[in-house]
Amino acid sequence: MMAGFRYVTPVEPPAATGRVAQVYAQFADEVGMARMPIFLTLSPAPEVLAATWATLRESLLTGNAPRTGKELVALGVSMVNKCPFCVAAHTTFLHATGDHRLGEAVAGGGAPADPAQARLLAWAKARDGGVPRPFAAKLAPEYVGTALAFHFINRMVSALLTENLLPANLQNSRLVRSLGGLTLARKTRRRTAPGRSLPLIAGLPALPEPAWGAGTPAGAAYAVLGAVAGAGADLLGEAARAAVAGAVGAWDGSHPPMGGDWLDRPLAGLPAGERAGARIALLVALAPYRLTDADVAAWRDSSPSMTDEDLVRLCAFGAMRGTERTAVLIGESSTTTETPTSGDRS
Repeated sequence: MMAGFRYVTPVEPPAATGRVAQVYAQFADEVGMARMPIFLTLSPAPEVLAATWATLRESLLTGNAPRTGKELVALGVSMVNKCPFCVAAHTTFLHATGDHRLGEAVAGGGAPADPAQARLLAWAKARDGGVPRPFAAKLAPEYVGTALAFHFINRMVSALLTENLLPANLQNSRLVRSLGGLTLARKTRRRTAPGRSLPLIAGLPALPEPAWGAGTPAGAAYAVLGAVAGAGADLLGEAARAAVAGAVGAWDGSHPPMGGDWLDRPLAGLPAGERAGARIALLVALAPYRLTDADVAAWRDSSPSMTDEDLVRLCAFGAMRGTERTAVLIGESSTTTETPTSGDRS
């Protein structure tokens, strides 16, 4: 297993073909990095990879809202989800926007000095609908899309990657983050045209677009992500799917208590062969940073034919269930429980 990757062997860029190669090429062109671990770790499941990239790109990288504000949302969501990898990454991207003090202040537990930015951060960190949107409705596809994209991405990162963005934890150095931001500054500050990622997800199944993004590239991309992530349910039996749905549907948005009772109770009545997969899905949905080697080993032992692609798809199912529950709690619910449709979204 390559350093930094916990349970899957990624497709490296020189070996990538098809949809994976296309995502890598677009990411490198628009972000300025040849390798980004989160996209590498999703590469065994090309449809999940492409839909994740498209959702991130069409909300965070394009549009009219300031990139600084959207990076602040990504940082706030990553903090509340306890994803140190993503906290370091988006602190670095805030350096890249030119606002060097903001990311460091927030990552260190402080608040933005600017009241508008402080309201945006409070909204991003909210676990319920008690914090109103601090932006105009026309910017919802960008801000809500960014927030939900990172609720999904944080879960996948916490489940499948280590905390180390750079060797020897160099991402914890302010100087390294600042220098990284300078390297990424030109691409980060460049305006990009919306919709460019949609050909990468053309023909994939899609759910109805969410109200916050209907008729926009961000909404279209999220609808595909909901469908391809939700399709991971086919790796679980009917009883296991029901157990995951019930537990996630009762979640109040807080971090589960220490100990295993919250996890063991909903799984107790499942057939032995279904528990390991349901356990992974439920952990990724509600506490992905608690997924262990033993959990993954038990799943592989119970299902010896399962591949790295299957593990990514199973985690994506759990991550989307947790993301959608979060959307309900913060008042931004979409419709990813409905039946997918297929079609060309280019």
